[in-house]
Amino acid sequence: MARRLVLYRCPDGRAFARKTVVERPAAQAPDFDFEDARDGYREGVRTGPGGRVVYVRDVGDARPKERTLSTPPGAVIDAGFDASVRQHWEALRSGRGVTQPFLLPSRFAFVPVKLQPGPAVRWNGVPAQRLSMKLDRWYGFVAPTMELTYASEDRRLLEFAGIATIRDEEGRHQDVRIVFPQAATPADAHALQGALATPLVRQCRG
Repeated sequence: MARRLVLYRCPDGRAFARKTVVERPAAQAPDFDFEDARDGYREGVRTGPGGRVVYVRDVGDARPKERTLSTPPGAVIDAGFDASVRQHWEALRSGRGVTQPFLLPSRFAFVPVKLQPGPAVRWNGVPAQRLSMKLDRWYGFVAPTMELTYASEDRRLLEFAGIATIRDEEGRHQDVRIVFPQAATPADAHALQGALATPLVRQCRG
């Protein structure tokens, strides 16, 4: 069972948030846990005997809210959008959009989100495919669009631009741009345990 871990760091290198993603049989619907020590916000999904348990904690001293949800066919959870893109690559490259239910933990609900193919581009000299991901409802025009850029040759995510889990001081999810100039490499057990044990700071300096 593969596990991915991300540490979010302050400019001085100290970590303030952590996300773990654990693969499940449906690659596009992993379990995950995200925690931001600055305000105590936490959200995630875990697999339990009764199904998928979604939990959200708004602030550090609050009691987490939990709800067990049934997972609709083709559901996408958190970073599982990457697996979803790979699964539907041929359809997207041929110009066809794909709509799937995407989990919004804060609402304890799956909402329809559409992956839409965009233009072929060159990303730092690499042939790539631009995609967009947006709420697929009549009022989707008021929801933010996430832009994804994938390498054409190996279907690797090169850039993500859009709303992320990280929030600002007023609790609003931030609009970010994240680049992945190199392919991910496996980490050994020691490095993983070290990242899991890294203390999270409550405030970034400066």
